[in-house]
Amino acid sequence: MRVHITDLQAGDCLLHDVFNEHGMHVLSKGTVLSDKELTHLALHRVEYADILSRPGLQAHPNPPTILNSQLTSHFQDAVSGFIDVFEKALLEGRVYEDDMQGSFQPLVDSFKTAHDVVSMLLLLNSQDDYTYQHSVQVGMLSYYIAKWMGWDEKQTWLAGQAGFLHDIGKCRIPDEILNKPGKLSDEEYKEIQKHTLYGYEILKNSSMDEALALAAYHHHERMDGQGYPQALKADQIHPLAKIVSVADIYSAMISTRVYQEKRDLLNVLRELHRLSFHELDPEVTQTFISHMVPNFIGKQAALSDGRIGTIVFINPSDVLSPLVQCGDSFIDLSRERKHEIVRIFM
Repeated sequence: MRVHITDLQAGDCLLHDVFNEHGMHVLSKGTVLSDKELTHLALHRVEYADILSRPGLQAHPNPPTILNSQLTSHFQDAVSGFIDVFEKALLEGRVYEDDMQGSFQPLVDSFKTAHDVVSMLLLLNSQDDYTYQHSVQVGMLSYYIAKWMGWDEKQTWLAGQAGFLHDIGKCRIPDEILNKPGKLSDEEYKEIQKHTLYGYEILKNSSMDEALALAAYHHHERMDGQGYPQALKADQIHPLAKIVSVADIYSAMISTRVYQEKRDLLNVLRELHRLSFHELDPEVTQTFISHMVPNFIGKQAALSDGRIGTIVFINPSDVLSPLVQCGDSFIDLSRERKHEIVRIFM
């Protein structure tokens, strides 16, 4: 059974090896805990351990499940708030900062660690209100990417706003195009591309930082000049847009839509890594990947040969090929290239 470290006591026997948050091995399977081992676990900031069941002790609920239930109301409130911002932008052609801040700030305040970001992403399980949920997710991701890159709090908040409002121009796109389940025609695709210009116009007309308008205008530009609407390259693209682009693509790939099933998180990170060589800013993309992957430590993973194991360590030199424990054996995917992870169970 899984228990919190505060419920452990001398004499408990570990059911599995224990690793800390960095993937370092702390104690071995079968260890009978003494006061010394309990102190060792505390020093390594281990929160949970699996032990042989003990009379009178209840297993601790799965922490991520509790976390998701606490965040759901904040997330849904932000989505509802964004719907109001979206509709007002259509009617009045502008966004009011107080409305935007009232919708987005409480959600930002409720997140304390990077792990919360991953849990929040898993809340998007329906095909309903995709545009609105996507915008909230991109806002949260953009906020954290900027934070991970070392931006100050003012710039980080601006990045979050940019992500939150990046698709505001879609309020002017007809619903039959925006929510079409099948492939868009050439004319429909040209129309939906206009949302970047519409977003720029709406945000320029609002009493907000001009960088937000440029982020909305540039978030579909690509480093190699193959994006739209202006086919800008590299340094021509606004820095905020480079962050929003990574968050936008990641959120879209892991989301369930009418015409797309949700993709596995690690495979999406692999695709982002590939895109960082020509389409996406490499510094932004690698910063994002390097901070997301450690959240997989302790998660079960299915390997290409059918085995199920646990991710126990992230290789600093190859973060997308972690160390996986299957029973008593360890598979270093950075060395054993014939194996790969096909699914992570979050």
